[in-house]
Amino acid sequence: MSTAVLFVCLGNICRFPLAEAALRAEAERRGLEVDVDSAGTGDWHVGHAPDPRAQAVARRNGLNIAHLRARQVSREDFDRFDHIIALDGQNLRNLATMQQPGSRAGISLLLDHIPGREGADVVDPYYGADAGFDVTWSDVTEGARALACKIMAGDQTSR
Repeated sequence: MSTAVLFVCLGNICRFPLAEAALRAEAERRGLEVDVDSAGTGDWHVGHAPDPRAQAVARRNGLNIAHLRARQVSREDFDRFDHIIALDGQNLRNLATMQQPGSRAGISLLLDHIPGREGADVVDPYYGADAGFDVTWSDVTEGARALACKIMAGDQTSR
């Protein structure tokens, strides 16, 4: 049975396309059946491709994210996905206000799935130097590995 995961950030062009790619790669490596998508809480980048710096980091790590397009998170996503994962506390709070009682999805921060990093944000590299995208890649890759382990173990702690 497939698990559905939605990554959510602010604009959906930097961190979450990378997180989506990292989890897809980790799931493929492990033979794990996971439906992965990403969305933003904001609407200003809807339809846009990932930031060129995010695309460059993905390419350097053997992945192509150029085909991904930003979309905005919707209320329906809370019933479509098992896990909705934010990269920072502000987006987690935004998701909590959108979530309807009784919805299917559990919400959490990506780094909550890494022992010792609970409650930490993945820093948004958008306004910084290109090197920030490498730091983001490292964080989302580590988070994707930990999340894949929990999914394989049947852990539902984010619900």
